[in-house]
Amino acid sequence: MSPELKYLALTALLTGSLWIPYIVCQVVTNGTLQPANYVDPTPRPVPLWGQRANRAHINAVETFAPFAALVILVQLTQKNDSMTAFWATSFFWIRLAHAAVYIAAIPYIRTILFVLGYVCIVGLFVDLVK
Repeated sequence: MSPELKYLALTALLTGSLWIPYIVCQVVTNGTLQPANYVDPTPRPVPLWGQRANRAHINAVETFAPFAALVILVQLTQKNDSMTAFWATSFFWIRLAHAAVYIAAIPYIRTILFVLGYVCIVGLFVDLVK
């Protein structure tokens, strides 16, 4: 498996797992779901860190699609090289750090990490079309 596909798989696992902190917060704060919670979809209140965990998950889902599409296109066109491996590897680690920083409410660093993740997406695109 190429490094790009390895880090695509790891990013998929990360993105698919980021719901867990939010649900843990829900259960710790409000207890387990009751039948009435399935009827009324209104979110139960959670502390700010739980709200940030939810937003971190949503943000990860939003950025996953362009990353995944570019990695797959790089593989299909056989344009993978050391730079595409670098972009894919960096994207994963940056997104992992972004989620941790987002949940921990560390200002400014979160924005820098988000932008660096976007730079990785642009890097993959540039390497794909050159």
